[in-house]
This record gives sequence, structure tokens and C-alpha cells, in this order.
Amino acid sequence: MSKLTLALIQMRVGKDKAENLARAAAFVKEAGENGAQLVILPEMFQTPYETSLFPIYAEEKGEMSYQALSAMARENALTLVGGSIAELEDGRVYNTSFVFNPRGEEIARHRKVHLFDIDIPNGQYFKESDTLSNGEELTLFETDFGRIGLGICFDVRFSDFAQKMVEAGARVLIYPAAFNPTTGPKHWELLFRSRANDNQVYTIGVSSIPSQKEGYQAYGHSLVVNPWGEVILEMGSDEGVGYTTLDSDLIDEVRCAIPLKH
Repeated sequence: MSKLTLALIQMRVGKDKAENLARAAAFVKEAGENGAQLVILPEMFQTPYETSLFPIYAEEKGEMSYQALSAMARENALTLVGGSIAELEDGRVYNTSFVFNPRGEEIARHRKVHLFDIDIPNGQYFKESDTLSNGEELTLFETDFGRIGLGICFDVRFSDFAQKMVEAGARVLIYPAAFNPTTGPKHWELLFRSRANDNQVYTIGVSSIPSQKEGYQAYGHSLVVNPWGEVILEMGSDEGVGYTTLDSDLIDEVRCAIPLKH
């Protein structure tokens, strides 16, 4: 498969887990009906992005959110990157992304490696490490389009992390994410363009939208960057589904035009 139709789901996240899952399912169904082959949900799409709530919303693998994601993939016959959820295992809570194939079978699990701890004077303060444990492994999964690397949000900040995935064969790097109004305008597009340009791959960031209430505010602006480092899709701050097509031939063309390995 040389081309892949992609859908980015940029959704509102509230405090009702069941409602969040239903909203996600409706968007996945819409994406499938519009021909999407790979669909991506945002980071922590089933829980408000608050460290105190992660342990409360956390589930063990196989419970409600996991089953719902599996059903979304199976019922719409598509590959689903299930954003991320708060996953509970052995008393620890992880920021975890599960990936399901069109049969609803799990084909990958990524636990966020680089937790987001930030303290900007007169700006944003947030510490994921207050309640979350970090993962330790690279995550890649196979598709008919090729091998895809998976990170979560702050993982994109680390160029060596992306490089290792590409060295392992990744041709696309996906990061469900939740940047904020402080880091978003400064670093969101910059980081995704940098990782695409560094590695001559597609990079994809998928975010929830800003909340209308108090608490952590996501940046939105879900985007796709091609191997030239050009933004080919960027959403605003509204809820919706963004579509684009990835072209495997373009990756080869860029690498042939500007070889980075001699």
C-alpha cells in the first residue's frame, strides 16, 4: 500500500468517561464512513487532563475503555490508535496508548516514556510524575502502509527517541498529545516539523480541544507534517475530524533527494 487515508479526531473531553467514549466512537464511525484507514484519538481522551484524576479514571487492560476501543476498530474495519488512557497495572498508573487492527485485535501498547513536568514562572505548572509512572520502551507497529512509530506528547521533544524509532524502520511517527496554551504556540509546530525534517518521515500530532471550564487547557491544532518538514494539515481549536493522505513514495523521494546516510 503506497497511500494511507488518515483521520485525526480532535475532540472535547469532559468528566463523564462514558460520554467521552461515546463521543470518540461517533467520531471514529464518521471517519470510517469517510474512508479513513487509520484513525487517531487524542491523549487522555477519556479523562480530564488533571493529575489528581488519573488514578480515579485508571483502568486495567481489558476493561471498559479498552473494550470500547477494540469495538471501534472492529466495527469500522480500520486501524485505530486509541489516543491514550490512564492504565492501571500492579498499583501503578501509566499514560498508555493501545493500537487495534481492523479486526479489533491489539497490535501495540505504548506507555509514555517522558512524563511532562513543567514549571514556568508566571505560566504553566503541571507534574505528571505526581501520579503517573513512566514507560521504558520504544513502540512500533506494522501496517500495510509500513512500520509506524508511536509516542505520546512530551516524547516528541526528544530527538533521539524519534531517531531510534526511525532506525528501527518507522516511516511515520504518531504522537497523541495535549500541549497547552503556553507550550503550544512556542513548540507544537516547531517540534513536529523538526522531527519530520530530522528523520524524513511523516509526523502526526493529535490533541483534544481547549476546555471551556477551569483546569488544564489543551492547545488543539492537531497536525500532519510531511517528510519535507511541511505542514500539510493543521486544525484549529474546534472539535472535529481532519483528513489527509500519506504517500509512501514521497518518503523515498525525499530520502533520495537529500540522503542523510552515506
